[in-house]
This record gives sequence, C-alpha cells and structure tokens, in this order.
Amino acid sequence: MKTLFLSALHKSSGKTTISVGLAGALAARGTAVQTFKKGPDYIDPMWLGHAAGRPCINLDFHTMAPGDIEAAFADYSTGADFSLIEGNKGLYDGLDLEGRDSNAALAKLVGAPIVLVIDTRGMTRGIAPVILGYQAFDKDLTIAGVILNQVGGPRHESKLRAAVEHYTDVPVLGAIGRHPEMEISERHLGLTPTNEAERADAVIADIAGIIADGVDLEAILAAARPALIESPAKEASPFPSPDILIAIAQDAAFGFYYPDDLDALKRAGAELVPFDALTDPALPDADGLLIGGGFPETQAADLSANRALRDDIRAKLGDGMPAYAECGGLMYLAKSLTWNGETHDMAGVIPGDVVMHDRPVGRGYVVLRETGDGPWRTPEAGGGDIPAHEFHYASLDNLPEGTPFAYDVKRGYGIDGKNDGIVIGHLLATFSHHRSIGGNCWTDRFADFVREKKGI
Repeated sequence: MKTLFLSALHKSSGKTTISVGLAGALAARGTAVQTFKKGPDYIDPMWLGHAAGRPCINLDFHTMAPGDIEAAFADYSTGADFSLIEGNKGLYDGLDLEGRDSNAALAKLVGAPIVLVIDTRGMTRGIAPVILGYQAFDKDLTIAGVILNQVGGPRHESKLRAAVEHYTDVPVLGAIGRHPEMEISERHLGLTPTNEAERADAVIADIAGIIADGVDLEAILAAARPALIESPAKEASPFPSPDILIAIAQDAAFGFYYPDDLDALKRAGAELVPFDALTDPALPDADGLLIGGGFPETQAADLSANRALRDDIRAKLGDGMPAYAECGGLMYLAKSLTWNGETHDMAGVIPGDVVMHDRPVGRGYVVLRETGDGPWRTPEAGGGDIPAHEFHYASLDNLPEGTPFAYDVKRGYGIDGKNDGIVIGHLLATFSHHRSIGGNCWTDRFADFVREKKGI
C-alpha cells in the first residue's frame, strides 16, 4: 500500500478540491483509495470519503497520540491500493513553534512523500524560490511534486513550468486552470457538507474529470511510496453481535460523526439505527439516542415543523432514555433556535435558548476536565485532561442557575467559557466534539451506560 500527502503553502490553496478530485478520479479507474484528513474537521472528510467510496479518517495530533495515529492509519489503510492524506493549512503550519503538530510532522510520522498544491495567481518565476525554500526548511521531507492551481492559461502555465524545471528538481505533476465548477459552495463553517449537497455525486464527477485532464494520475501513483506503517496482515475482526440499539440522527441537519467513533460504538456492542429528524414522526425502537453536530440552523424551520418527533424525543428523554448530543445536537435539544432574525421551537429538553451569532463563539481545540457530575461513570484512572474540538457560532442562553455540567473548561469556550457538557437526567449535551480514542473512550462509556439503563 502506497501513500501520498497532499499539502499546500497556505490554507485556501485548493487542496481539498484537488484531493476530492484525485480520490474520485482514481476510484473511477478502479483504484481502492483510502483518504485521511489532518485535523478535526468533519466536512472535508465527508467529501473525501464520498469521492473515494470509503470513509475518510481524521488524523489529529491534539486528540490522538502518535501511536493512535499510526494505528488508525494502518487499520483503515487495510485493503486499499493507495492512501491519500490531505493536510490542513500549510505544510509547516501548526500551533507548536517547533512543528510537532504540523502537516510535515504527520507526513514524516507515516512516511508519506508530499505533493504541494500551489495557488499560482500572481506568480511566475517566483514559484522557484518558494519551492526551494520549502525543500530547504526540512531536509527530512520528500517533496515529490507540485500541482499548479489557479493557472491563468497556457502562457502562464508555460512560464511556471519553465521556472520550476530550470531552478528545481521537483516535477510538475499537473496544472489546473480556473474552473468555476470546481468551487464547492461554502458557508460559515466551510464547505457545504455532502449530506446537504443534493448534487454531491455530480459535483465530484465534474471535479474528478477536471483533475483527470489536468493531472498526470500515473505520475501521482508513481510519486507515492510505501508507508512506514504497515497495515495489519489480516482484516479487522467483525463487529460483535449487538445487544443494544442506539438511534442516530443522520440527515441534512446532523451528519458530523467520526467514522471510527461509529465503528467503536459497534465494537462496543451497539447497533446504530438511523433516523431523519426532519421527516420521521418518532424515534426508531432504541435503547439510547445519539445526535451529532451539523447545521440545525439551516434546517430549523423543518426541524421545528416536525413537532411529532420533537415531542417524542422530549417524552423519551424525560422517561430516562440515555442520550448524547454534540454541538448541533445540543442546539436541537434546546427550547428554541434563533438565526437571521427568525426563532424556531426546538425539542425543549434543555432549558435554554440557542442564539446564532455573526462570529464564532467557540472555535478551535479545547481541553476539558470531568467534574464527576456527568451521567456516565468516571474512568477508574481518574479525571485527566480531555482533548476535544469546538467550532460553533451559537450561544446557549437563559440556562437556570445551578445547571449541572459534566466538564470544566480548561481551554476553549464550551457553553459559557467555564463549563461544558450540560447534564439533564440521562442526557449529556456538549458544544465540544469528542474523539473516542486514548483516554477518552466515550463510545465505550456511553454504550455501557445505555446497557446499564437497559438492565443488561
């Protein structure tokens, strides 16, 4: 299994669109492509996974130790012909001054050569010193090629290629012009997710066609190298027979789930039963409820109009059904949601009102510490720091005094800058997105809690 790391000089260089196109173009040729995304983002992986035909897995230094990253990369690369990792921001960017959490560090960890996507607008001969500088900055990296993006035309492309070929030893693997059809529509959290994009398949096919025309796919495959991390010799063991049912919201409003977390729930003995919060009149038969993040604000009218489901959820959680909700799920379980001057009734389980703002309220990595007031059992090892991630434009207002919280916020914002993880009965609802890995195996704890309340 060979791997390649697609990075860039800076964010918004077009690497996600090109990665999606590469995954789609290679998959269309019959190549089994496994995609990975550096960082905690949900939306880019949804597009990458959709294009490749197998779920994209996040690799994130904040929520994962190096050993966790290596294990996830090895496990999910099993059965693939080619693994494509898409970076975030620029190749050398990160929070750590020494670059220990950078794209470069991840590429070195897994042993992936790098292809740089370069936005060439306003650039000709100057592309050469940029490439030379990136090579010189870390000589332990292999920059296996560049893809020229946003090329202005044949004359512009010829000047760029001449400069790269004359001054550097880095091959040009492709050149992409300025194609409006390659611009996946965006909103306040980034790209529109595939669960809302009605034309996702058509968009991916269009992008894949442009990439196949402008990029030498054989050269891309030739630039890849065997990863330092080997995949297991055998396929992973099948999931055990489930003994609990967990209803999971999967629709245009809620789709932010890490695929490996869903797999972890299945390994913990859960069968996931999907439902549509916009159209289904009641929850499916289940022992617990899971509502992940998403964009409930864009679907607020339809969510509110489905009063039957809202009433059913409120009644079942009131009767003690265990439930876990993240970000968008928290927003849906509140009393109301206000966005763009319109207010809609929500499920009314959480005694607070959600208000959307023009700027992010909480954004970036967070660190939490358990208070002991959460509905799940505290790990025997004790309450260590929990790394997580948040990105929300929403505030939760009008909460009553004395509301219990599962987490103290050591870094980040959470619900009020100090607390996160509101606890109501057997519900835990948090603005933070958790990753079930290392010391924060929330999937096992949630499944055990559901099992306990079921009386198994």
